Amino acid sequence: MKHNTRLAAFGTTLAVASVAALVAACQHAPPAPPDPKAALIAKGRQLFFNETFNGNGRTCGTCHPATNNFTIDPAFIARLPKNDPLFVAEFNPDLKNGFENPRLMREFGLIRENLDGFDDLENKFVMRGVPHVLGLRNSVASPQGPRTGWSGDGAPGDGALRSFAVGAVIQHFTRTLNRVAGVDFRLPTEAELDALEAFQLSLGRQEDLKLPLPLKGTVARRGQEIFLDNSLGKCNLCHVNAGANAQIGANSLGNANFNSGVEDLPDQPARLTGERVPPDDGFGTPGDGTFNVPPLVEAADTGPFFHNNAVATLEAAVGFYDGESFNNSPAGLFLAGIDPEHKGIELDGTQIAAIASFLRVLNALENIRSSIELLETARVRGDGADDASALQQAISETGDGIRVLTEGGLHPQAVLYLEQSLRLSRHAAHSWFRRADLLGEAIAAQKSARAELVQ
Repeated sequence: MKHNTRLAAFGTTLAVASVAALVAACQHAPPAPPDPKAALIAKGRQLFFNETFNGNGRTCGTCHPATNNFTIDPAFIARLPKNDPLFVAEFNPDLKNGFENPRLMREFGLIRENLDGFDDLENKFVMRGVPHVLGLRNSVASPQGPRTGWSGDGAPGDGALRSFAVGAVIQHFTRTLNRVAGVDFRLPTEAELDALEAFQLSLGRQEDLKLPLPLKGTVARRGQEIFLDNSLGKCNLCHVNAGANAQIGANSLGNANFNSGVEDLPDQPARLTGERVPPDDGFGTPGDGTFNVPPLVEAADTGPFFHNNAVATLEAAVGFYDGESFNNSPAGLFLAGIDPEHKGIELDGTQIAAIASFLRVLNALENIRSSIELLETARVRGDGADDASALQQAISETGDGIRVLTEGGLHPQAVLYLEQSLRLSRHAAHSWFRRADLLGEAIAAQKSARAELVQ
């Protein structure tokens, strides 16, 4: 009897212990305190892609979609549905005239801008491409103040990135050409501007590269040498470390403005149509003919190129600097003036191709860096909406890397690894049980691709 009593007591003790262990196992650790910066960025992301500000249906993401490197081009535009808000001038009678030029938008990716005011819509406008918003943390600051947009004065008021959304809403979100705040749109609040700025600063590279890189490709390696040679390519003078900041001698100019002669190019595509395309006077009102320096790391997959989308290929963009329009421009003449032999930029065809190959490899390396970051986010956090978005963006980045290298005939083995990563990522997007494993394999393939490009 005592034996049975002891057994019962022991069983009771075991049961209590088991229940206690089960309760302890089911208890969750206290949640980590919220990260104010992450919360602000998340709010900015939601505003950027979803908020119409009571306007014509456009959002910031209409012209800066995440899956197209935060810019638009004719190929992307052609895939949009006819009722996309980008085409609002085609189905809103109040915006039919003086808001956009649908032909130039669809054929060349050009957007109408009224940087000198809205008092004469028929005559005071320019046609510009859409600049991407990647790496802004490294490409806005200058000793003369912030530089946004193609001409460095894309934001109203203080010109800061935080104010950029104000100008965008007034210009692009309006219901009618009257552009009356509170009627045709609402202006962003101070809190919304803070969030939008935080989100935009979080996009892309958070620091500039440090060149030279130990590249493996023969042609790209030569292109890097020419790029960094201040007596030959002279590229690094205005694009230090392939970024958006200039340095002449010991003087750091930050994101500077130059008149590089792009407006003097003959046979500009938009003007060949016979459509009205006034000269773009650049910075200021009236403008001084200068435009700010864009970053080059992201150049290969964010064409067309220059403020007016004048050329479609990276090779043509590099070749521009060997032409008369540049070498006769104020910027070209300045470079010749500081050259010991008083020469501008003189490059042969193979040298142009080498520089373009170098920039393509830099772009592919950035695609890989971004893809790995996005894939790791999707793998660690799960399959929520934000993680699905990260995975889709990683798929787009990987596709860009494949295209950038393939178009230049570069690193076929790296392309094969990226294609493998792309297949795995797409499979993971439709898998729940093997999602983490597939994403891990996709990340490994990305790292193998990177090892083909750089030591």
